[in-house]
Order: sequence, then structure tokens, then C-alpha cells
Amino acid sequence: PTAQAWEARVEGPLCVLDHAEAAGMVRVTYDPRLPEYAITLTRADAAWTPAPVFSIQFDGTQSLKISTDRQRYGAEGRALSVTDRGFDNVLAGLALNETATGILGSQTMTVSLAGAADPVQAFRTCATSPSV
Repeated sequence: PTAQAWEARVEGPLCVLDHAEAAGMVRVTYDPRLPEYAITLTRADAAWTPAPVFSIQFDGTQSLKISTDRQRYGAEGRALSVTDRGFDNVLAGLALNETATGILGSQTMTVSLAGAADPVQAFRTCATSPSV
């Protein structure tokens, strides 16, 4: 299957950045009512097996790895979400690199970041002016 393009849009009060491909889906949201960002990685093939630490590794020109122990699970365990009030490192990682890999224990999910830069910028604009 070919990769779906990265897409930024507004859904009700939320700013949304979505991408789907064979490995699964990535969804980044910003809710100005909280205010809070979230990233959700939904695996296409199997549930995530819970582990103590989740990391996201961005590989490319601005490689970066971010880790947390505050992940939550949904969609029968196939979806893993992390929320925070600041997401600058995540957004920069998405915009400036070639791939993003979610890592939980021995499990990984890698997605292409090709074409993500402009939608990430549109998402940032939405998050700073949510009425757009």
C-alpha cells in the first residue's frame, strides 16, 4: 500500500495532524481547551504489549529521541497515546526528519515523515491560533 499524505486540519475544537501507512496510523492533536497536545500511534497489525517506557526516535537531519513513562493504551491495545502541554520537540522531529519510530519494549512501529514539514507547520499555526 502507498503511504497516505500527512494532513493537518481542524476537527471541532481540535487541531489535528494525521498520517497512515501500512505499519499503522499517527495522529497528533492539540486541544486549546486543556491546553494539551497528544500523539497516538496505532499499530495496524497487533496490540502494543505494555512496557514501562515509550520512546519515539526521529531519524534524519535532526535526529532526536524522546522518552516517557506516561503512555496510555486504547483501541484494544493497538493505540498508544502520550499527552503533554509542550510538544515542540515532537513537532520539530516530525518536520525535520525522514522517519519516526515508536519504541515500546522490543516492539517498534516506523512511519515515513516524507511530506510532513508543511502539514506540521499548518498544525503549529492552528495550535497558536485555534480559531483558524
